Amino acid sequence: MSALLDLWDGFCEEHTIPASSVPLFDADEAGVVATFGYGRNNRPMLRRSPAMRAKIIGTVQAVLSAPASKCEGIFYMMHRIDPEGRVVPLYIGKAGRHGRLGAAVSANLANIERDEGKFARWGYNYAYHLGDLSAALLPGHAGRKPKYAKWAKALFECCPSSTPVMRFDVRFWCTAWGPEAIGIWREFNPCPLAFAEYLLIGVAGVLFPNDLLNEEGVNRVAVTD
Repeated sequence: MSALLDLWDGFCEEHTIPASSVPLFDADEAGVVATFGYGRNNRPMLRRSPAMRAKIIGTVQAVLSAPASKCEGIFYMMHRIDPEGRVVPLYIGKAGRHGRLGAAVSANLANIERDEGKFARWGYNYAYHLGDLSAALLPGHAGRKPKYAKWAKALFECCPSSTPVMRFDVRFWCTAWGPEAIGIWREFNPCPLAFAEYLLIGVAGVLFPNDLLNEEGVNRVAVTD
């Protein structure tokens, strides 16, 4: 296990994750996350922090301004920092550059400054991270299956709640990723985005099984509630 921890800590240090991460949510000093009305029905949403919004926009712009052969998309992580300063992963994912059916630019990345609904998978629409998390946590989403109930319980003190309070400082990191980037297992040499994602999820799932919220790429465990 110590060897895996060395791999994990080395990856986080190489990518300056503790130093370059930002708050995921727009929250006050007490950890209460701001909410706002979104969409035609003004449904309540958890608000992203301005720093998180700027980080995604800047990273996506860097991806789309680079040649397609040099940049495949963005790699991201929702996490917390433990008392010893170690990055503890909560969710690891990617948003690829290319869309379905061969589209040059994925709808998840297109119009990143204006499209709040998709926003590199962190959009306010349903079927996107903040849309589904808000539906699981906040009243006002009648008829929606609480797809992200596990996220809501892990990240917030009380669920459901109209005054959402974080259990801890939830952080966000992302980076542009290309075919020459080195993943967590350096022996594999440069890793394509999809492969790098699964390698990192695999290591994180072994080291942090009680924290990681990914469902794909990790071993299932029994529910003990």
